[in-house]
Amino acid sequence: MLTTDALPPVISSPSAWNGKDLRQREREWLLNLSDDQIYELESAAKFYLSLGLDIAEISNDTFPLPKFSKHLRALKEKLLHGIGVEVLRGLPIAKYSQETIAIIFCGIGAHLGSARSQNAAGHILGHVRDIGSDPNDPNTRIYQTNARQTFHTDSADVVGLLCIKDAKRGGHSLLVSAEAIYNVMREKRPDLVPLLFEPIATDRRGEVPEGMKPFMTIPPLSWHDAKLTVFYQRQYIDSAQRFSDAMPLKKEHIEALDYFDAVANDPSLHLQMHLQPGDMQFVYNHSHLHDRTEFQDWPKKKDRRHLLRLWLSLKGDRNLPECFKQRYGSIEVGNRGGIITNNIKLSAPVSL
Repeated sequence: MLTTDALPPVISSPSAWNGKDLRQREREWLLNLSDDQIYELESAAKFYLSLGLDIAEISNDTFPLPKFSKHLRALKEKLLHGIGVEVLRGLPIAKYSQETIAIIFCGIGAHLGSARSQNAAGHILGHVRDIGSDPNDPNTRIYQTNARQTFHTDSADVVGLLCIKDAKRGGHSLLVSAEAIYNVMREKRPDLVPLLFEPIATDRRGEVPEGMKPFMTIPPLSWHDAKLTVFYQRQYIDSAQRFSDAMPLKKEHIEALDYFDAVANDPSLHLQMHLQPGDMQFVYNHSHLHDRTEFQDWPKKKDRRHLLRLWLSLKGDRNLPECFKQRYGSIEVGNRGGIITNNIKLSAPVSL
């Protein structure tokens, strides 16, 4: 068990940023696509459409980017070893079909890594929108509501979002560095930090691989190969307490989790942005948490907030602790992550 006398050192990597500072460094994380880059993406999409393949089969070779691939290699490096976030802005999606939008997004994803399943149905292309689910239902996945999500991680190395339509009001994207949260807690409440390195039950929300429990026991923070890795979804931690065999949350655990949340929600620490239609955001999941504010949607269904999502596994990424097998199935670098159930067949639904 970790003690306050043996805490990992203060982290000074590029991904240990604070939002107040990063807001002033927009050029480091926001790329406005040029006309030439947009044309190259459109040409690659037309080529892929001509092949008659399913979107789930897309690859570097079938989505060729002779020039823009250089930037995507730099983006991969930024995600793995840099600030861990980038937004690509300016894709004119209003003139594209839903299929073309999906192909461009999945094609960019293929240049970064391999797409992973996001649910028990094997969908590698997720649709993030409010379908009227009850956020208080323990089997609801929060992204299918309009409720505030709270800061959390997903089950992949990198999370990608493409905004198709934004909400009438709210729905802002929030990002925070887990390393920055750790540094603050190490300084101000070192007594609570060891508790975050202990296994804590996290609800699977009904998507349970055969032979596994309906919850996982992965620590919110792990120190492995001299790297801090985060795995966190507070709402799912709380709802896991409904299972009689889940380890009960002690008073001191709740205090540590509450403090973690409070630090993450400090406006000076996290970065807030509003994703515009056509924006593509990529975030490194092992060092960062993401969130979305509550939103009010448009009356007409065709106008309502809608984002596409990718979960990616990247070659050359860090090693993960053994406990991540509970969620990822495999922790093999470049071939891990997602929600894996028996006889799963990967697909990329263009619309849901």
